[in-house]
Amino acid sequence: MLSPQLLALLRDWWQVARPRGWLFPGLDPVNPMSTRQLCRAVSAAAREAGITKRVSPHTLRHSFATHLLEQNVDIRVIQVLLGHAKLETTALYTRVAVNTIRDVTSPLERLDLNLAKIPARNPAESEAPA
Repeated sequence: MLSPQLLALLRDWWQVARPRGWLFPGLDPVNPMSTRQLCRAVSAAAREAGITKRVSPHTLRHSFATHLLEQNVDIRVIQVLLGHAKLETTALYTRVAVNTIRDVTSPLERLDLNLAKIPARNPAESEAPA
């Protein structure tokens, strides 16, 4: 997914930088940015944001999936977005926040169970005649 806001930022950046070839060129502009360069950029951005935990592009992937899950996006949609062949992979991959689990409402809570409306049964009436 490419958010419209990010697309606008990328267009602005492209207007200024006018990269030839790759949108994100590597140290040698003939080649794309390397995996190592990407990892370093993500780590630098985390440090700049004051994040002290170890962060990697994979961490961003986990966060993306978790946030979608917290927004009640169907796990099958998340599976497609992540490119997983098996739903089990997505289920293992996403981390459910404790608050999300705590906020789950039992389907029974959605039923209108007004016990005052239910007539009391007389046990003697339910007995079959002898």
